[in-house]
Amino acid sequence: MAERPLRYRIRPADPAAHLFEVELEVPEPDPAGQLLSMAAWIPGSYVIREFAKHVVELQARCRGRTVPAEKLDKSTWRCAPCQGPLELRYRVYAWELSVRAAHLDTTHGFFNGTSVFLRVHGQEGRPCVVEILPPEGEAGRRWRVATAMPRLEAPPYGFGTYRVAGWEELIDHPVEMGTFDLVTFYACGYPHDLALTGHHRADLDRLARDLQRVCEHWIRFFGEPPPMERYLFLVTAVDRGYGGLEHRSSCALLCSRRDLPQRHGGSEEHYRTFLGLCSHEYLHTWHVKRIRPAALAGLDLDRERYTRLLWAFEGVTTYYQYLSLVRCGLLGPEGFLELLGQLATRVWRSPGRFRQSVAESSLETWTKLYKQDDNAPNAIVSYYTKGALVALCLDLTLRLRTGNGCSLDEVLRALWRRHGLTGRPLPEDGLRPLVEKLSGLDLGPFFRDYVEGTAELPLAELLEPFGVRFELRPAEGLSDEGGRPASQPLEVLRRRPSLGVRLAEEGEAARLVHVYEGGAAQRAGLSPGDVLVAVGGLRATRSNLEELLAAYAPGERVTVHAFRRDELLAFEVALQPPREDTCVLSLDPGADGAARARRAAWLEGEG
Repeated sequence: MAERPLRYRIRPADPAAHLFEVELEVPEPDPAGQLLSMAAWIPGSYVIREFAKHVVELQARCRGRTVPAEKLDKSTWRCAPCQGPLELRYRVYAWELSVRAAHLDTTHGFFNGTSVFLRVHGQEGRPCVVEILPPEGEAGRRWRVATAMPRLEAPPYGFGTYRVAGWEELIDHPVEMGTFDLVTFYACGYPHDLALTGHHRADLDRLARDLQRVCEHWIRFFGEPPPMERYLFLVTAVDRGYGGLEHRSSCALLCSRRDLPQRHGGSEEHYRTFLGLCSHEYLHTWHVKRIRPAALAGLDLDRERYTRLLWAFEGVTTYYQYLSLVRCGLLGPEGFLELLGQLATRVWRSPGRFRQSVAESSLETWTKLYKQDDNAPNAIVSYYTKGALVALCLDLTLRLRTGNGCSLDEVLRALWRRHGLTGRPLPEDGLRPLVEKLSGLDLGPFFRDYVEGTAELPLAELLEPFGVRFELRPAEGLSDEGGRPASQPLEVLRRRPSLGVRLAEEGEAARLVHVYEGGAAQRAGLSPGDVLVAVGGLRATRSNLEELLAAYAPGERVTVHAFRRDELLAFEVALQPPREDTCVLSLDPGADGAARARRAAWLEGEG
C-alpha cells in the first residue's frame, strides 16, 4: 500500500496584507504529540533568518475538534496527541523582496519553501503533495505559476497540485506566481525556462540565446546528462538589486532592470553582470547542490552549521562565473581581466584581508560576512571575492607546475565524479588531498599561506607567465571600481591626498560608512556615522569632498568639522598619500609565444 503523503495547500489569502495561507494535513501524526517547526535558515544563505517569526494565526484540528498547539521555542510547536489526521492552518506574513524568503502583494507572489512550509518531525521522508491555489478575483484569472516542482495534476505553468519525494525536496523548489514573462530555450536538448517578473524592456530573444550558450557550456563541462530534467531561472527585476540563490533545478535571482539586455541601447557592462550571476547560480547546480561540504549535508536547518570550505564553493564559483563567459564567447579576454581587476580591487581595499583567512571567513560567515558592521573592511574578508582570487591562483599554479595538464577544471570534474554523482559529501579535509593526488604536487605551503593564512596573494608573479600584467594604482575617485588603467597620469593621482574613508552612496550628505584602519580620518578621531560638514572652513558634501581635498597635498593638515549624532566636532587631520589599492589586469603586448599559448589554454579551457 502506497504511503499516504503529507498534503500542503497554499494560497495568497490577502495579497494587500501580504499574507499567504497554508493548510497542512498530517495523515498519521506522532501518537505522543506531533512536533513541527519552521527552518531558521535556507541552504545557500548562511545566516539565521528566523522564518518562524512571520507565522501568524496557527490553528490545529483533528476530526473537527481543536487540538492544542504549544509553542516550545522560537520556531517549534507541539500538537497534542490525536486519533486521526492532524490538520493545521496558519498564515505567513510575506513582505521581504529577496531571493531568500517570501513576498506577496497585488502584483505577484514568491516564496521559498523554508519560509512557508512547516517541517513535520519524524516524517521528513514522507512524500508531499502541494496544491498551489490562485488569489481570488481578477488576479486569479490572470496569474500563472512558475516552479521546477514536479507537476501532479497542475497544467504547465498553472495552479494545481505538485508532488515531491519529501521535505528536503519540498523546500528546494521556489515558486513564483503572477503575470511574469516566460522565455523557453533548450540547452543540449534539455528544456530551460526563465520567468521574468517586474517592469522591464528586456530583449528576451537575446537573453534566451545567451543563456543557452552559458547552460550548454556547463552541461558539456561536467558531461551529459545534466543532473536535472529541466531548469528554471526565476528573475525579479527591480530598480536596484543584485542577488541569487541556487536550488536543485532552479534558481531565484534579483537584478537591476538595467542589467538585462535592452531592446534599444543599454549597457553591455551591466548585462555581463547579469550573465555572470546566471552562470554563478547555474554552476551551483553541480558545485553546491550535488557537490557539497559534509558539514552542510542533512536537514538540520534549526541551527548554524560550520565549515571552512565555503571559499572552495562560493569563491571557486565566483571565479568561474566570468571565466565561463569567455569560454562560451560572451565576454572577451579584456573584459574578463577587467572584472578580475575589480574583484582584486575589492580585496585590496579591505585591510581585513590581513586579519581573516578565507577559511576563517567561511567558518565565521554566520556572524561576520552576513552580519557586517561599519568595521567590516578592517576586520574581515569575503570568501566570495578573495576566494575567487585564491581559486585563480590555484588554477594558475596547477597549470604552471604540472606537466600532466592538471588545472582547476580537472579538480571540479573530479569532485563531480567522486562526490556529485555518488552523493557522498566532501569531507572537511578532503579538498587538498584530492588536488594533490590529481596534480602530483605538495600544496601544503599554498593552503597554509593563502587558504588558512593571510599572506598577500602572488597575482603578479602567477599572471606574468600567462602574458597578463597586474598593476596597482591610486583610485581616481569615489566611483573608481578598478579594473581599468587610469585616465590620468599616475603622478597626478599620487599627489592627491587621502582621507581614508568610504562615504554613503545615498543623498548629498558626506556621511562616513567606513573609516579605514590607519587612515588619516581614523588617526584624527573620525568615526563611522560621522557626517562631514566642512573641510578647511568650506561646506562639504558628498559631491564636492574630493574637490575640497584636492586643494591640499599629502602631509598637510586641515581642520574638518563633522556632526556625530547632534554634536558638532572639530578634527585636525593630517592628510596621507593615496593608497595604491586599485588593481588593473591587462594583456601584456610583449608576451612571448609560450605565454600566449598558456593564456589561450587557460581562457579557452584546455589543459
